[in-house]
Amino acid sequence: MGVRGRKPERKHSRKRWIIAVVVSCAVLLVAGAGAIYLKLNANIATFDSAGLSKNRPAAAQADANGHKAVNVLLIGSDTRAGANAKLGGAKSGPVGRSDTTILLHVYPDHKHAVGISIPRDSLVDIPPCLLPDGTWSKDQPAAMFNSAFSMGDTAKGNPACTQNTVEKLSGLRIDHTMVVDFAGFASMTSAVHGVEVCVPNDIYQGDMNPNLGHKGKVVLKAGMQNLQGQQALDYVRVRHGVGDNSDVGRMLRQQAFLSALISKVKGQGMNPTTLLPLANAATKSLTVDPGLGSAAKLMSFGLSLKGIDLKNIQFITAPWKYSGSRIDLVHPAVDDLFAELRADRTLEGVNASGKTTPTPTPSATVDGTGIMVSVYNGTYTVGLAGKAADLLKADGFTVMNSTNAKTKDHTVTRIEYGSGAGAKAQADTVAKLFPGAQLVPLDTTGVNVVLGTDFAAAAAKSGTSASTTPKPSTTDLGKQARSADADPCSKLSYG
Repeated sequence: MGVRGRKPERKHSRKRWIIAVVVSCAVLLVAGAGAIYLKLNANIATFDSAGLSKNRPAAAQADANGHKAVNVLLIGSDTRAGANAKLGGAKSGPVGRSDTTILLHVYPDHKHAVGISIPRDSLVDIPPCLLPDGTWSKDQPAAMFNSAFSMGDTAKGNPACTQNTVEKLSGLRIDHTMVVDFAGFASMTSAVHGVEVCVPNDIYQGDMNPNLGHKGKVVLKAGMQNLQGQQALDYVRVRHGVGDNSDVGRMLRQQAFLSALISKVKGQGMNPTTLLPLANAATKSLTVDPGLGSAAKLMSFGLSLKGIDLKNIQFITAPWKYSGSRIDLVHPAVDDLFAELRADRTLEGVNASGKTTPTPTPSATVDGTGIMVSVYNGTYTVGLAGKAADLLKADGFTVMNSTNAKTKDHTVTRIEYGSGAGAKAQADTVAKLFPGAQLVPLDTTGVNVVLGTDFAAAAAKSGTSASTTPKPSTTDLGKQARSADADPCSKLSYG
């Protein structure tokens, strides 16, 4: 009986031992994961959101199914501070400058995304930006785009100023901004064990450094190459010796490289096992907005993109033309491009809003009876206020004024309303005639419509028609774009 009494004790003891081992392993795994996340969190630097403009585009609203667009600003900084000096040279000093900027628009259906490259030398309007001494800069019309990032002359740059500038240019509210420097980019390419890209021709030392004075040795050989670290950085930075030697040509190779990087990551599987080493490499040299200031948030955003097919991830350069030694963005073509994004249409004009039913024509549901509206033309397009006034009158609105706005630099139509009872509801009614317009509460009476170039573009497309519903661009933007599954040796330069 004594022996029989001890046998169950051994089984019970063995079970407790197994449970203890399993629990211990689970604790170690959880602790290990926690340690990794703590490490990543410690790596991440954030910039002060106090520098964001007080006059921002309205945030995208989720529909009943939770669908909403997400806009992420990706900035490559060429600061030579710290470890970056070894990778990019230190002659230009430690002040942070934006080497490349891409606005990534993830559509509400989370099945399409497009990256818009903005030429660094393009002339844009830079709104007031917060400086290190606590003051705000003055409005800077026709300034070079990458000077926004340099506002304040700090090694970390001024990502909030660049975000303000892109929001003003595009009329899109930026949800997140990410800045990665040379060292971070090089580490990311190594973390995925290199990226397969096409080098259009032999690249020499003299191409990488035009001040060298001679051709030098081959740095990158022509053809398909697996590049990581310094070589990958050389590829995305080289400008001379390829195509027309221009910065806009270099942006095409940057788009091709990002396409290959996305393809590599998706091919390995977008899961924590794949993304954690990449995140560890990136976060060491990453500066983000407070909304992405943790490893969990970065990981969540990365995983949210896993359902997008490579063919539906596209890159395109904002329409541009040369203006002497600088670049002008072409209007209204660039305004049309951003209007398509605000309307949740792809570059081919496909509805990517996630909604299963088409939006009804605005004029069929609008009743403006009893609503007083003043119309102001905020563009250089002559007669635009009159067209908008006719549109409003046709639906029963009372138009009090129809004249020019104080400034002509409005890219996105604004609908301003006061704090009185029912003012917001009236503004919402007016907004039905101006898809994509910003609703702005102000100390005013009635409702003011300040027309932007988005309305001008829509009016031009429809001739004399009053309809402002954006239409697919007259140029086939889809043909100009590069998809992430495109031939790696296509569209690598201009000229």
